[in-house]
Amino acid sequence: MFIPVRTIADMTDETILPLASAGDIRYDWTKAQARALIDAPFNDLIHAAQTVHRKNFDANQVQVSTLLSIKTGGCPEDCAYCSQSAHNEADVGADKLMSLEAVRAAALRAKDAGATRFCMGAAWRGPKDRDLDAVCDMIAEVKSLGMESCVTLGMLDDGQADRLKEAGLDYYNHNIDTSKAFYEQIISTRTFTDRLDTLARVRDAGINVCCGGIVGMGEIRSDRADMLQELATLTEHPESVPLNMLVTVPGTPLAEIEPLDPLELIRAIATARLLMPKSMVRLSAGRLEMDTSTQALCFLAGANSIFYGDTLLTTGNPAQQTDRALFDKLGVRPMPIEAQAELPAAK
Repeated sequence: MFIPVRTIADMTDETILPLASAGDIRYDWTKAQARALIDAPFNDLIHAAQTVHRKNFDANQVQVSTLLSIKTGGCPEDCAYCSQSAHNEADVGADKLMSLEAVRAAALRAKDAGATRFCMGAAWRGPKDRDLDAVCDMIAEVKSLGMESCVTLGMLDDGQADRLKEAGLDYYNHNIDTSKAFYEQIISTRTFTDRLDTLARVRDAGINVCCGGIVGMGEIRSDRADMLQELATLTEHPESVPLNMLVTVPGTPLAEIEPLDPLELIRAIATARLLMPKSMVRLSAGRLEMDTSTQALCFLAGANSIFYGDTLLTTGNPAQQTDRALFDKLGVRPMPIEAQAELPAAK
Protein backbone atom coordinates (compact mmCIF):
# COMPACT_ATOMS: atom_id res chain seq x y z
CA MET A 1 0.00 0.00 0.00
CA PHE A 2 1.35 3.42 -0.93
CA ILE A 3 1.69 5.78 2.03
CA PRO A 4 2.18 9.40 0.97
CA VAL A 5 5.11 11.19 2.51
CA ARG A 6 4.00 14.04 4.72
CA THR A 7 5.22 17.44 3.73
CA ILE A 8 6.37 19.98 6.28
CA ALA A 9 3.15 21.88 5.72
CA ASP A 10 1.18 18.78 6.73
CA MET A 11 2.98 18.42 10.04
CA THR A 12 1.09 19.15 13.23
CA ASP A 13 2.00 18.90 16.88
CA GLU A 14 0.72 15.31 16.77
CA THR A 15 3.11 14.29 13.98
CA ILE A 16 6.26 16.26 14.79
CA LEU A 17 6.51 15.21 18.45
CA PRO A 18 6.61 11.44 17.74
CA LEU A 19 9.28 12.13 15.11
CA ALA A 20 11.40 14.01 17.62
CA SER A 21 10.68 11.58 20.48
CA ALA A 22 12.45 8.81 18.57
CA GLY A 23 15.66 10.54 19.61
CA ASP A 24 17.40 9.95 16.30
CA ILE A 25 20.46 12.07 15.51
CA ARG A 26 19.48 14.20 12.54
CA TYR A 27 21.04 17.13 10.73
CA ASP A 28 18.14 17.89 8.40
CA TRP A 29 15.75 19.59 10.81
CA THR A 30 13.88 22.41 9.09
CA LYS A 31 12.88 25.73 10.60
CA ALA A 32 9.24 24.69 10.25
CA GLN A 33 9.89 21.54 12.27
CA ALA A 34 11.81 23.39 15.00
CA ARG A 35 9.02 25.96 15.23
CA ALA A 36 6.39 23.23 15.46
CA LEU A 37 8.31 21.66 18.34
CA ILE A 38 8.74 24.84 20.36
CA ASP A 39 5.03 25.68 19.80
CA ALA A 40 3.77 22.24 20.86
CA PRO A 41 1.43 21.87 23.87
CA PHE A 42 3.64 22.38 26.90
CA ASN A 43 2.94 19.05 28.62
CA ASP A 44 3.53 17.09 25.41
CA LEU A 45 6.73 18.97 24.68
CA ILE A 46 8.17 18.35 28.15
CA HIS A 47 7.18 14.68 28.07
CA ALA A 48 8.86 14.19 24.69
CA ALA A 49 12.01 15.98 25.81
CA GLN A 50 12.25 14.00 29.05
CA THR A 51 11.77 10.77 27.12
CA VAL A 52 14.68 11.58 24.81
CA HIS A 53 16.76 12.84 27.73
CA ARG A 54 16.42 9.52 29.58
CA LYS A 55 17.46 7.60 26.48
CA ASN A 56 20.84 9.32 26.54
CA PHE A 57 21.58 10.49 30.09
CA ASP A 58 21.07 9.74 33.74
CA ALA A 59 18.09 11.99 34.45
CA ASN A 60 19.35 12.76 37.96
CA GLN A 61 22.90 13.78 37.12
CA VAL A 62 23.91 17.35 36.29
CA GLN A 63 27.35 18.31 35.01
CA VAL A 64 28.90 21.15 37.03
CA SER A 65 31.19 23.78 35.48
CA THR A 66 32.82 26.94 36.78
CA LEU A 67 33.38 30.04 34.66
CA LEU A 68 36.19 32.52 35.34
CA SER A 69 36.76 35.84 33.60
CA ILE A 70 40.49 35.84 32.90
CA LYS A 71 40.38 39.20 31.11
CA THR A 72 37.47 41.52 31.86
CA GLY A 73 36.06 44.57 30.06
CA GLY A 74 37.09 46.85 27.22
CA CYS A 75 35.75 44.58 24.48
CA PRO A 76 35.53 46.26 21.03
CA GLU A 77 32.35 44.35 20.11
CA ASP A 78 29.01 46.12 20.57
CA CYS A 79 26.84 43.24 21.89
CA ALA A 80 23.73 44.96 23.26
CA TYR A 81 23.48 42.71 26.31
CA CYS A 82 27.07 42.95 27.52
CA SER A 83 28.56 44.90 30.41
CA GLN A 84 32.04 44.35 28.98
CA SER A 85 31.47 46.15 25.68
CA ALA A 86 33.44 49.38 25.28
CA HIS A 87 30.42 50.68 23.32
CA ASN A 88 28.13 50.49 26.37
CA GLU A 89 27.95 52.81 29.37
CA ALA A 90 28.02 49.71 31.58
CA ASP A 91 31.56 48.79 30.52
CA VAL A 92 33.38 47.64 33.63
CA GLY A 93 36.74 48.88 32.30
CA ALA A 94 39.57 46.90 30.79
CA ASP A 95 41.62 44.68 33.06
CA LYS A 96 44.82 42.90 32.19
CA LEU A 97 44.93 39.17 31.57
CA MET A 98 45.06 37.24 34.85
CA SER A 99 48.29 35.59 35.91
CA LEU A 100 48.81 31.86 35.56
CA GLU A 101 49.10 31.53 39.34
CA ALA A 102 45.75 33.25 39.93
CA VAL A 103 44.02 31.05 37.38
CA ARG A 104 45.47 27.89 38.93
CA ALA A 105 44.28 28.97 42.38
CA ALA A 106 40.76 29.63 41.04
CA ALA A 107 40.69 26.25 39.29
CA LEU A 108 41.73 24.49 42.50
CA ARG A 109 38.92 26.20 44.41
CA ALA A 110 36.45 25.18 41.72
CA LYS A 111 37.62 21.57 41.81
CA ASP A 112 37.41 21.46 45.60
CA ALA A 113 33.83 22.79 45.34
CA GLY A 114 32.83 19.98 42.99
CA ALA A 115 33.29 21.42 39.49
CA THR A 116 34.59 19.04 36.85
CA ARG A 117 34.94 21.54 33.99
CA PHE A 118 36.76 24.86 34.27
CA CYS A 119 35.84 27.53 31.73
CA MET A 120 37.86 30.69 31.09
CA GLY A 121 36.51 33.74 29.29
CA ALA A 122 38.35 36.76 27.87
CA ALA A 123 36.68 39.94 26.60
CA TRP A 124 38.39 40.08 23.22
CA ARG A 125 37.21 40.36 19.64
CA GLY A 126 39.78 37.63 19.12
CA PRO A 127 43.05 36.69 20.82
CA LYS A 128 46.44 38.00 19.71
CA ASP A 129 49.15 35.39 19.39
CA ARG A 130 50.95 36.59 22.53
CA ASP A 131 47.68 36.29 24.46
CA LEU A 132 47.17 32.80 23.10
CA ASP A 133 50.54 31.74 24.51
CA ALA A 134 49.39 32.66 28.01
CA VAL A 135 45.98 31.02 27.57
CA CYS A 136 47.61 27.79 26.39
CA ASP A 137 49.63 27.74 29.61
CA MET A 138 46.38 28.16 31.58
CA ILE A 139 44.78 25.29 29.71
CA ALA A 140 47.71 23.04 30.57
CA GLU A 141 47.42 23.99 34.24
CA VAL A 142 43.69 23.18 34.33
CA LYS A 143 44.30 19.84 32.64
CA SER A 144 47.05 19.00 35.15
CA LEU A 145 44.40 19.25 37.89
CA GLY A 146 42.31 16.53 36.25
CA MET A 147 39.56 18.89 35.05
CA GLU A 148 38.08 19.45 31.62
CA SER A 149 39.07 22.77 30.07
CA CYS A 150 36.97 25.27 28.14
CA VAL A 151 37.75 28.76 26.85
CA THR A 152 35.81 31.53 25.15
CA LEU A 153 38.12 34.07 23.53
CA GLY A 154 36.07 35.51 20.66
CA MET A 155 36.75 34.88 17.01
CA LEU A 156 39.67 32.67 15.99
CA ASP A 157 41.98 33.13 13.00
CA ASP A 158 43.42 30.28 10.95
CA GLY A 159 45.77 28.17 13.03
CA GLN A 160 44.69 29.48 16.43
CA ALA A 161 42.28 26.63 17.10
CA ASP A 162 45.06 24.17 16.29
CA ARG A 163 47.27 25.78 18.92
CA LEU A 164 44.51 25.47 21.51
CA LYS A 165 44.07 21.82 20.61
CA GLU A 166 47.80 21.19 21.04
CA ALA A 167 47.57 22.75 24.52
CA GLY A 168 44.94 20.17 25.45
CA LEU A 169 41.76 22.24 25.19
CA ASP A 170 38.58 20.17 25.50
CA TYR A 171 35.86 22.71 24.64
CA TYR A 172 35.67 26.06 22.86
CA ASN A 173 32.64 28.25 23.56
CA HIS A 174 31.40 30.61 20.88
CA ASN A 175 27.68 31.35 21.05
CA ILE A 176 25.64 32.39 18.04
CA ASP A 177 23.41 34.30 20.52
CA THR A 178 20.16 34.33 18.55
CA SER A 179 18.62 33.66 15.14
CA LYS A 180 20.24 34.88 11.96
CA ALA A 181 17.20 37.10 11.30
CA PHE A 182 17.39 38.82 14.70
CA TYR A 183 21.17 38.91 15.00
CA GLU A 184 21.71 42.42 13.61
CA GLN A 185 19.36 43.82 16.26
CA ILE A 186 21.89 42.74 18.89
CA ILE A 187 25.36 42.98 17.31
CA SER A 188 26.77 45.01 14.40
CA THR A 189 30.53 44.66 14.83
CA ARG A 190 30.65 41.07 13.58
CA THR A 191 28.32 39.02 11.45
CA PHE A 192 26.42 35.81 12.02
CA THR A 193 28.68 34.22 9.41
CA ASP A 194 31.75 35.30 11.43
CA ARG A 195 30.39 33.22 14.30
CA LEU A 196 29.91 30.17 12.11
CA ASP A 197 33.40 30.53 10.64
CA THR A 198 34.97 30.34 14.10
CA LEU A 199 32.85 27.29 14.95
CA ALA A 200 34.11 25.61 11.79
CA ARG A 201 37.74 26.31 12.72
CA VAL A 202 37.15 24.84 16.18
CA ARG A 203 35.52 21.73 14.75
CA ASP A 204 38.23 21.28 12.13
CA ALA A 205 40.86 21.37 14.87
CA GLY A 206 39.16 18.50 16.69
CA ILE A 207 37.97 20.55 19.68
CA ASN A 208 34.53 19.98 21.18
CA VAL A 209 32.09 22.79 20.40
CA CYS A 210 30.17 24.65 23.09
CA CYS A 211 27.59 26.88 21.41
CA GLY A 212 24.19 28.23 22.37
CA GLY A 213 22.53 31.57 22.85
CA ILE A 214 20.51 34.00 24.92
CA VAL A 215 16.74 34.25 25.26
CA GLY A 216 14.82 37.31 26.36
CA MET A 217 16.56 39.95 24.22
CA GLY A 218 13.36 41.03 22.46
CA GLU A 219 13.26 38.16 19.99
CA ILE A 220 10.10 36.16 19.35
CA ARG A 221 9.60 32.45 19.91
CA SER A 222 10.32 31.56 16.29
CA ASP A 223 13.75 33.23 16.60
CA ARG A 224 14.59 30.83 19.43
CA ALA A 225 13.49 27.89 17.32
CA ASP A 226 15.55 29.15 14.37
CA MET A 227 18.64 29.58 16.54
CA LEU A 228 18.36 25.99 17.76
CA GLN A 229 17.68 24.71 14.25
CA GLU A 230 20.87 26.44 13.10
CA LEU A 231 22.86 24.52 15.71
CA ALA A 232 21.10 21.24 14.96
CA THR A 233 21.99 21.47 11.27
CA LEU A 234 25.72 22.03 11.72
CA THR A 235 27.90 19.23 10.35
CA GLU A 236 28.06 17.91 13.94
CA HIS A 237 25.87 18.92 16.86
CA PRO A 238 27.63 21.01 19.52
CA GLU A 239 28.70 18.78 22.39
CA SER A 240 27.48 21.48 24.77
CA VAL A 241 24.57 23.90 24.25
CA PRO A 242 24.38 26.69 26.86
CA LEU A 243 21.07 28.53 27.03
CA ASN A 244 21.09 31.83 28.91
CA MET A 245 18.22 33.92 30.17
CA LEU A 246 19.11 37.58 29.60
CA VAL A 247 20.39 39.30 32.73
CA THR A 248 19.67 42.99 32.23
CA VAL A 249 22.55 45.30 33.12
CA PRO A 250 22.13 49.08 33.62
CA GLY A 251 23.99 50.99 30.95
CA THR A 252 23.40 48.44 28.20
CA PRO A 253 20.87 48.92 25.36
CA LEU A 254 18.76 46.06 26.74
CA ALA A 255 18.68 47.34 30.30
CA GLU A 256 14.97 48.19 30.27
CA ILE A 257 13.65 45.26 28.27
CA GLU A 258 10.64 43.43 29.67
CA PRO A 259 11.60 40.15 31.40
CA LEU A 260 10.80 37.00 29.44
CA ASP A 261 8.32 34.48 30.81
CA PRO A 262 10.49 31.63 32.20
CA LEU A 263 8.25 29.10 30.44
CA GLU A 264 9.72 30.36 27.16
CA LEU A 265 13.21 29.37 28.33
CA ILE A 266 11.87 25.96 29.34
CA ARG A 267 10.33 25.53 25.88
CA ALA A 268 13.69 26.40 24.32
CA ILE A 269 15.51 23.88 26.52
CA ALA A 270 13.04 21.12 25.61
CA THR A 271 13.38 21.94 21.92
CA ALA A 272 17.18 21.87 22.18
CA ARG A 273 16.99 18.46 23.82
CA LEU A 274 14.78 17.08 21.01
CA LEU A 275 16.83 18.57 18.17
CA MET A 276 20.19 17.60 19.70
CA PRO A 277 19.48 14.48 21.78
CA LYS A 278 23.04 13.70 22.88
CA SER A 279 24.32 17.22 23.53
CA MET A 280 24.77 18.58 27.03
CA VAL A 281 22.22 21.37 27.48
CA ARG A 282 23.46 23.91 30.00
CA LEU A 283 21.18 26.08 32.09
CA SER A 284 23.44 29.12 32.19
CA ALA A 285 22.98 32.82 32.99
CA GLY A 286 19.84 34.02 34.70
CA ARG A 287 19.53 31.32 37.35
CA LEU A 288 19.90 33.86 40.15
CA GLU A 289 16.50 35.26 39.13
CA MET A 290 14.86 31.81 38.87
CA ASP A 291 13.02 30.08 41.69
CA THR A 292 13.40 26.39 42.52
CA SER A 293 10.32 25.40 40.52
CA THR A 294 11.58 27.06 37.34
CA GLN A 295 14.98 25.39 37.60
CA ALA A 296 13.33 22.03 38.31
CA LEU A 297 11.28 22.39 35.11
CA CYS A 298 14.44 23.25 33.19
CA PHE A 299 16.03 19.99 34.35
CA LEU A 300 12.83 18.12 33.52
CA ALA A 301 12.93 19.63 30.02
CA GLY A 302 16.42 18.24 29.43
CA ALA A 303 18.96 20.64 30.91
CA ASN A 304 21.79 18.66 32.48
CA SER A 305 24.58 21.15 33.10
CA ILE A 306 24.97 24.32 35.16
CA PHE A 307 27.60 26.88 36.02
CA TYR A 308 28.60 26.65 39.68
CA GLY A 309 29.92 29.61 41.62
CA ASP A 310 28.91 33.11 42.70
CA THR A 311 29.62 34.91 39.41
CA LEU A 312 29.43 34.33 35.65
CA LEU A 313 31.97 36.71 34.15
CA THR A 314 30.39 39.96 35.43
CA THR A 315 26.86 38.84 36.40
CA GLY A 316 25.62 37.08 39.51
CA ASN A 317 25.00 33.36 39.96
CA PRO A 318 23.53 31.35 42.84
CA ALA A 319 25.91 30.70 45.73
CA GLN A 320 27.36 27.21 45.93
CA GLN A 321 25.42 26.35 49.08
CA THR A 322 22.22 27.40 47.30
CA ASP A 323 22.92 24.99 44.46
CA ARG A 324 23.79 22.21 46.89
CA ALA A 325 20.44 22.76 48.58
CA LEU A 326 18.70 22.76 45.18
CA PHE A 327 20.34 19.46 44.23
CA ASP A 328 19.38 17.92 47.58
CA LYS A 329 15.78 19.04 47.21
CA LEU A 330 15.51 17.57 43.71
CA GLY A 331 17.53 14.42 44.38
CA VAL A 332 20.04 15.52 41.76
CA ARG A 333 23.75 14.77 42.03
CA PRO A 334 26.79 16.22 40.24
CA MET A 335 27.93 14.25 37.22
CA PRO A 336 31.38 12.75 37.88
CA ILE A 337 34.03 13.40 35.26
CA GLU A 338 34.30 9.65 34.65
CA ALA A 339 30.64 9.57 33.63
CA GLN A 340 31.16 12.46 31.24
CA ALA A 341 33.89 10.53 29.45
CA GLU A 342 31.44 7.69 28.88
CA LEU A 343 28.62 9.83 27.47
CA PRO A 344 27.45 9.09 23.93
CA ALA A 345 28.97 11.33 21.28
CA ALA A 346 26.83 14.27 20.21
CA LYS A 347 27.66 13.61 16.57
